[in-house]
Amino acid sequence: MVDSLGVAVIGFGWMGRVHTQAYARVPHHYPRLGLRPRLVTVAEEVPGRAEEAAAQFGFASTARDWREVAEDPRVQAVSITAPNFLHREIGVAMAEAGKHVWIEKPVGLNTADAQAVADAVAHAGVHGAVGFNYRNAPAVETARALIASGGIGRVTHVRVRLFSDYAAHPESALTWRYEKERGGSGVLGDLASHGADLAGFLLGDIESLTADTAVFIPERARPTGATAGHTRATGGELGPVENEDYVNCLLRFASGARGVLEACRVSVGEQNNYGFEVHGTEGAVFWDFRRMNELGVSRGAGGSSGPGTGYQDQPVSTVYVGPGAGEYGAFQPGAANGMGYDDLKVIEAHRFLRSIAEGKPHGATLPDAVRSAAVLEAMVRSAASGAWVNVPDA
Repeated sequence: MVDSLGVAVIGFGWMGRVHTQAYARVPHHYPRLGLRPRLVTVAEEVPGRAEEAAAQFGFASTARDWREVAEDPRVQAVSITAPNFLHREIGVAMAEAGKHVWIEKPVGLNTADAQAVADAVAHAGVHGAVGFNYRNAPAVETARALIASGGIGRVTHVRVRLFSDYAAHPESALTWRYEKERGGSGVLGDLASHGADLAGFLLGDIESLTADTAVFIPERARPTGATAGHTRATGGELGPVENEDYVNCLLRFASGARGVLEACRVSVGEQNNYGFEVHGTEGAVFWDFRRMNELGVSRGAGGSSGPGTGYQDQPVSTVYVGPGAGEYGAFQPGAANGMGYDDLKVIEAHRFLRSIAEGKPHGATLPDAVRSAAVLEAMVRSAASGAWVNVPDA
């Protein structure tokens, strides 16, 4: 018997659409889950947007005020894809109402916000998932297992990069993303939050760091109407960009490894250039999101894998992940068949629903969001002081 779970989506911009599509696809890829999501309601304050979503995706009802969702007994689980400044209020309210919570990163404006949602979820005894989708890539999970097994020796250093051009145009509208009060940090919350999660997922706790940030486009035009995603605006009143376009950060891990995390939202010529390179004493592993289902792997210090003598001139092989890697088998029958971004959110939705069905966590949870937020907050402090700072134990 398959149980039904009433779900709601709060905020229907691009990410709200992605969550909705993920719920719809879960039964197709995971038919034996035993828990089928049912689209109950969508809440969105922009006039007409919720109604359009209901007509397209089949939500049973709509709401203009998210508080209606908290009071709706038909809803057992909620996706929160609203702007950052609303994460804490909505997340706490939904948990206190007994709803399971799938919330997008960075979970609020700071560590205190993320911790408040985590505490509310724990106190209510509900489950909480966080939108750190890149860790769900089968190739990333394969890289993590390779590192943990000692397959590249003792890890010495890592480089995590997240370069994008979504804000590179000077006419990008001055939305909430660029305001400290509503967006919090800039590229830290947008992209470096993913980088902090990936670094911790692969290598463990970050102990200390030093960071530098910069704003490269100091003014943008205010939008004259509703926005979604990364809208452009012309002719509006100019206002200041209040948070950073760029961050560069040196990391020290508890393991003794060193790292570099660099992120930029105004990188002309870069479209979703996200990835990592992890080096060890006997090899290395490389991942590029734009080639999501591939890994570059160098291993075999004895030299048996190549013409060198090991260590020096050691070759790098391209590995195409297949059905034995992570959740790949739920999507494709054989290696080198492509998976995409939306598939990572289906995996995330499945792990959220599986947590509810089995009563134990699967995938990224609120404590992961608190750890990422603590790293970001340390970056802010370091950029202000110019010094190395310790990352608090989250």
